[in-house]
Amino acid sequence: MSDVECVVDCQNTLGEGVSWSVDEQKLYWVDIEKSELRCYDPASGKTEVWQTPERVGSFAFRQQGGLLVAFESGLEFWDPASGQRERIQDFEPDLSTTRTNDGRCDRQGRFIVGGMNEADDGKPISNVYRFDQDLSDHLIISNVTCANSTCFSPDGTVMYFADTPTGQIWAYDYDADTGAVANRRVFTDFSDQPGMPDGSIVDAEGFLWNAQWNGYRVVRYRPDGTIDRIVDMPVMNPTCVAFGGKDLDVLYVTTARYLMTPEQIEAEPLSGGLFAVKVDVKGLNEPKFCG
Repeated sequence: MSDVECVVDCQNTLGEGVSWSVDEQKLYWVDIEKSELRCYDPASGKTEVWQTPERVGSFAFRQQGGLLVAFESGLEFWDPASGQRERIQDFEPDLSTTRTNDGRCDRQGRFIVGGMNEADDGKPISNVYRFDQDLSDHLIISNVTCANSTCFSPDGTVMYFADTPTGQIWAYDYDADTGAVANRRVFTDFSDQPGMPDGSIVDAEGFLWNAQWNGYRVVRYRPDGTIDRIVDMPVMNPTCVAFGGKDLDVLYVTTARYLMTPEQIEAEPLSGGLFAVKVDVKGLNEPKFCG
């Protein structure tokens, strides 16, 4: 495994949702708080930035082209190049303090997205939903404060998920035919770990990689939940991870400056940057949204 390198010194306030486009051989991610979608081309080193109409919690590439975007107030089809938007579904319109957060497609191409309660009380009032090919939505997990770590085992029969304030990543049995979840159990507990669970991805060997918010590290967990290896990061807040590159053997990590003091940022000037590390395992070609 090579050293961690800051490949884009983008100074994101809250970099998140990083995803590799196999078709374009480019990396996409968002800065939630700046309402930006960013695209990095490793071949040229250039970055393209689009201003988004609202904050974006997460997104997925579509089989039909363009993006399925979880804007803070709801899901839309959006084409960054043309700016064309099509609203699909409002997100929890009866809950004024929640917005979309972490999301990812399952192995069948259905989109799973969870919410975040931004109120000071931090009550677990948001939920996690599954959006199917016919654009119908289905509640699958209730009573969460900050949805994170959504990802799936290679065969799609296990879904991983974290409600970040609980300090745990959970595993669920996932019905690949129906998209139903069952049998929640603790995958790993952060009580003896330095950070909190943020975004995750599963590699081709079925190991889970998690970005540890406020933990200065990315951790690879075995399928039994024990730690396999630790990637030390030079900044406090890793937020999300994705495999990219021609062989899907580059681990990309978004980071954040959110809630850091000026003194902390001065001590960690690369905070908010996009990082990359060459690893000795490969990722999976993540599915596109099927609708």
